[in-house]
Amino acid sequence: MVDTLSHPLPDEPTPRGGVVETVDTVKTFVSGAPRAAPDARGHGVDGDQRRAWYRALGVGLGAFVVSRIIVIAGSYTTAAWQFMEFQQRGLPVPQSTRRLIEDVFLRWDGRWYRLIAEEGYQSELPDRISYIPNNGGATVAFFPLYPYLARWFDLVFPGDIVHALLGVNVVLSIIAVVLVGLLARDVFDIETAERAMVLFCLFPGAVVMSWSYSEPTLVVCGAACLLFLMRERWMLAGIFAALGTATRPNGAALVAACIVASAIAIYHHRQWKSLIAVALSPLGALGYHWYLTAHTGESGAWMRAQREAWNEGWSWGATTIRYVWRFFENPLSTGFGPLYMHTTLAVVAFAIGVFCSVRKRLPWPMLAYVAVIGLLMVTPSVVSARPRFVWTAFPLAIGVAAWWPRKSRFTWDGLLILSAGSLAAFTMLYGAWAMIP
Repeated sequence: MVDTLSHPLPDEPTPRGGVVETVDTVKTFVSGAPRAAPDARGHGVDGDQRRAWYRALGVGLGAFVVSRIIVIAGSYTTAAWQFMEFQQRGLPVPQSTRRLIEDVFLRWDGRWYRLIAEEGYQSELPDRISYIPNNGGATVAFFPLYPYLARWFDLVFPGDIVHALLGVNVVLSIIAVVLVGLLARDVFDIETAERAMVLFCLFPGAVVMSWSYSEPTLVVCGAACLLFLMRERWMLAGIFAALGTATRPNGAALVAACIVASAIAIYHHRQWKSLIAVALSPLGALGYHWYLTAHTGESGAWMRAQREAWNEGWSWGATTIRYVWRFFENPLSTGFGPLYMHTTLAVVAFAIGVFCSVRKRLPWPMLAYVAVIGLLMVTPSVVSARPRFVWTAFPLAIGVAAWWPRKSRFTWDGLLILSAGSLAAFTMLYGAWAMIP
């Protein structure tokens, strides 16, 4: 049966559990954007629109391929630089840069996800947790869904766990591109969906689609959750929200999205069953913390790892403000200059995305998701705002794509060129250990 919230019939009242609502109420509830009436097969688009959607999907996936070429080229540049370093120091050099490129893809947090995928979580934690690999106990700071997906993927994917970690992210990233397009199409239109997918792929934070990071897993879960919330499929929305909260700490944004969507559904339509999504949404994170307590024998192991290994706490925005100020004070500073630069880029990009999303009246559940992502991005005392955090706030790409003037093709192309160039630059900087992604 076609869901009437996603595809309301024009000028015809829609029954909702004994409450009759007009199509205008439905449009207001979702996004205020007009929708096409279903065709004979129950789809919300006719044959021409289907062809337009397939074309847009092809453009979006083509942008994904182009963005991966950019990331691989940037990683190859870093690997070639390392090769020259080995030669100059008289160290043994590999016959191929493939391993060096893979090493770039596995840097930073990727080392921890690889350790979890290979060995699981350490059961006996040291008196003081440190970020020393293998015995420092810091693996408990990383949520389990992505590394365990890679472990299962390794059972069917050729190669070792390294190829599984990278390969599963390729699959997840392709799914993420399609889901972002579907969400944009449902809320706005096909042209917005095409633009959103391209911007989503070329944004500098999209470097993590090729790295062994958990962000693609979160985006897949988040986009699926929001899509089902828009279509009032509460059980499925709750399941994907629960999976998302088992992926990363900022997966908590999905709980906020479910709460807001449920509150609106109850207020307008008395849909108490929407509380199913709210009840399911935090189970992933709660289950992980329960597992850590049982596995390590101590409660609060995750917080202790954050505090002792990375000295993480809450600055409530002071760290982000300080980094942005230092960037504008000296944009070409050495030392922590790249860190200040990508923090500033993240803050500016997030602010532009919020402006566009509010102007285009993005649905409230999506705005709630973005708000929590933003809050968790700027408030920590050590891990500042970063492009990959903005990338996980993928509804912003939809908001920018919808707001950007359609007639201003030159400025839109300029935005994409700027994004692609930044993607290449940050790939090289991250790979060279110049700053933490």
